[in-house]
Amino acid sequence: MLFPFPTDWQTALVLVPHPDDPEYGVAAAVAKWTTAGKRVVYALASRGEAGIEGMAPAEAGPAREIEQRESARIVGVDAIEFWDFPDSAIANTPELRAAVTEVITRVQPQVIVSIYGGPGWGPDLPNQSDHIEFAAAVLQAYDALDDKPRWLFENSPDATHVEEVADFIEVAVESLAAHEKYLTVLDPGTPVIEQARTQVEMVTGPREDYDNERVVTFELKRRTR
Repeated sequence: MLFPFPTDWQTALVLVPHPDDPEYGVAAAVAKWTTAGKRVVYALASRGEAGIEGMAPAEAGPAREIEQRESARIVGVDAIEFWDFPDSAIANTPELRAAVTEVITRVQPQVIVSIYGGPGWGPDLPNQSDHIEFAAAVLQAYDALDDKPRWLFENSPDATHVEEVADFIEVAVESLAAHEKYLTVLDPGTPVIEQARTQVEMVTGPREDYDNERVVTFELKRRTR
């Protein structure tokens, strides 16, 4: 049985390893939340410096940070920070867990939304090592907190909760399309806006088990109180 995403909160902290991770998954939900007056903060472990083929990390990192800031702005997020863990080599280390602990303690969210940490999104869609390691670090850091946020979710195919987002598809497409340099290199033969629309429509597809509503899916990993 699927449950609606909670509404009785004011601040959410979105924790991800790379630029574009929010836009590939939860941007439509984030747009809905900020439109409703909720505060959403992004924290990214890396600047995605290894993510643009043929571009040197020293150039790609700043370029991807600029695109991520614009993507966040489009969905109403103005609080965003980048750490400097190495893109494509992120590991569940004490240093990463300390960074997660620090930002949770400072932001004091009621809700944490993390990246999916499972093995894969489907038979031919294995998860990235950076995602798996980062998600594990978030869970471990959360479990060690004395004062825990009320909910910790992962944007996951193993859904327990959903956020209806039919009215926020277009803004999510615009937000992902802001990653123009990244998407242009990723698939030079397909216009950036088409790539963005295909991805957003895939991750917000109608759910037969939820009245055919277009939703973003979440798995509840931890809950207190």
